[in-house]
Amino acid sequence: MGVSTARSSQISAARRRGVIDALRRGAVPESGLDLLATGLDRFEVALDAELDAAASGGSVFKAVRGEYGSGKTFFTRWLGERAKRRNFAVAEIQISETETPLHRLETVYRRLTERLTTASFPPSALRPVVDAWFYALEEDALAAGASEEDLADEVDRLLTARLAEVSRKASMFATALRGYRTALTAGDETTAAAVLAWLGGQPHVAAAARHGAGVRGDLDHFGALGFLQGLLTVLRDCGHPGLLVVLDEVETLQRVRSDVRDKALNALRQLIDEVHSGRFPGLYLVITGTPAFYDGRQGVQRLAPLAQRLATDFTTDPRFDNPRAVQVRLPGFTLESLTGLGITIRDLYAAGADAPERIKALADDAYIADLARAVGGALGGKVGVAPRLFLKKLVGDVLDRIDQFPDFDPREHYELTVSGTELTDVERNLTADDIDLDV
Repeated sequence: MGVSTARSSQISAARRRGVIDALRRGAVPESGLDLLATGLDRFEVALDAELDAAASGGSVFKAVRGEYGSGKTFFTRWLGERAKRRNFAVAEIQISETETPLHRLETVYRRLTERLTTASFPPSALRPVVDAWFYALEEDALAAGASEEDLADEVDRLLTARLAEVSRKASMFATALRGYRTALTAGDETTAAAVLAWLGGQPHVAAAARHGAGVRGDLDHFGALGFLQGLLTVLRDCGHPGLLVVLDEVETLQRVRSDVRDKALNALRQLIDEVHSGRFPGLYLVITGTPAFYDGRQGVQRLAPLAQRLATDFTTDPRFDNPRAVQVRLPGFTLESLTGLGITIRDLYAAGADAPERIKALADDAYIADLARAVGGALGGKVGVAPRLFLKKLVGDVLDRIDQFPDFDPREHYELTVSGTELTDVERNLTADDIDLDV
C-alpha cells in the first residue's frame, strides 16, 4: 500500500525518473508500478497463484471490470510486472474498431507480436525470442552429442519434434521458422526479416520471400490461433514459461455496428473456450472493460453463452469480492485513497529531488488532500475520474515548481485550473454535465 519514505530512498534513480516522467505527461507508467500500487494487495495471492498455474502449463482467463479512472490500465501493467518477474512474456493490446478489431483474430495476433515484450527486450521482442529459441535448440542438440557437421540436421529434427502438436493445426508456423533459419544461415537478412514478419502475422510480405521459405498467403482468423499455440511453445522452450496477453478497452465493442459487435463477442467466447480447453498452455489472457460492457445490453449480455461464462456475483459487499473469480472489479478511487496515492508520489519524488525537505514541508499531507479535493471538485465531484489529472497536476504544477523555485509556495502562488484541452475525450464526456471548465 504505497511507498514509505525509507523505501523511496532505496529506489533506483532510473525507475523513479521513469515513473515521475510518465505521471508528468498524464500517462500510466510502463514500469515501476509496484512503487505506486495502492489497494491491490487484496488481489496479490490469487493472481500470483494463477500466474504460477500458467507457468506450470495451465491456462487462465480473467476479466477486469472498472469504471473509467478506476485504474484498469494500471492494474494490468502492474500484473504484467509481476508476470515478468516470473520471466513471462507480456503483450498489451488496445482493442479498437479500426486498428485492432476483436473479431479478426489474425489482427489481434499481429498486434500481440508487435507489442510482445520480456524483462530483457522491449516491443517487439519476437525476433530476440525466436533467436533465443534456435540457440536453445542448438544447445540441446550439442548436449545430446551432435557434431558440428550434424548440428543443422539435429536442430531441424528438434524443431519438428517440439512443434509436432502445433503443426497438426498450423503447419506453416514450423515451415516459416525453418525458412527464417535457412535465410539467416545463407546470410540473406532481407529474406530472414520478411519471413519473420510473416510469422508475426504481418500482411503484404514480399512474394519472393514467402515462396523462398515455402509459405503461402497471409495469416487468417483460424491460423492465428495455431500461431499463438506455436508462439507459446517457442517461448516456453527458450525460458519463458508463460505469456500474459491483455486485451484492453474491450468496451469499445459497444460502439461498433451490431453485426461487427456480434462477431467480436463470439470471437471472445471462442477465445475463452480455447483457453479453458487447455489448447494454450502458459497463456494468461486478461480483458478489461467497464461495468456497462459486462452488464449492458450492448455488451456481453448480447451473447448469452458469453454472459454465462463471465457471470460473477457482485451483489455482496465489495470487501468480500472473490479475487479468484473469472471476473474481478476494481473499486475505484475515493478522496482518501487518492490522497494516499498523492502522498506516495510526493515521497517518491522527494527521494530524488534537489530540495526534498522543502517539498515535504510545502506539499504536506494536508495540502495533497486539499489538491485531491480541488481536482475532484473541478471534475464535478467525480473523484473516480480524477487520478490521471490529479497526478499530472501534482507532479507538473506543484512538485516540479517547489523543487526548482525556492520562493514558490503552492498555497500562495498556485490556483488550480482545469482546461478542457487537458481532458481526454472520456473525461470530458463523463464530466461535461457537471462542470463549467476554465478554458
